[in-house]
Amino acid sequence: MELIGTASEVFAWEGLVSFVFYLVTAAALTIIYVFIYIVVTPHAEIKLIKQNNMAAAYAFSGSLIGFSIPLAIVISHSAAIMECVIWGVIALIVQIIVYFLARIPVPELSRRIEDGETSSGLWLAAASLTGGIINAACMTY
Repeated sequence: MELIGTASEVFAWEGLVSFVFYLVTAAALTIIYVFIYIVVTPHAEIKLIKQNNMAAAYAFSGSLIGFSIPLAIVISHSAAIMECVIWGVIALIVQIIVYFLARIPVPELSRRIEDGETSSGLWLAAASLTGGIINAACMTY
């Protein structure tokens, strides 16, 4: 009876362990991102979404996807979990900066989203996605 297993079995377990570590890290970074984003923005995304505010749903969804794209790139390119965490935090910071930059051409962006102005929600979603895509491209080293 073989206790250790073949090389391919060991490799599979190592791959599974790596998968779990990266998945947990990505989930933790995403939860942290959501918490920080909700604190930073003046409008109450989750409350508005529960009230069927499509502008808030578009804006928040775009932001979340805009964060997850660079996070996915980081996971696929990082050699260690700590490297993934560092670049994930950078992705988080960039996405928060994108929110503040998106407010410049659209005055009172948060109030407009609260009022259900779909165009404002789409604007923030598009800005967030654009920021995330550019951020991800910069992280492919």
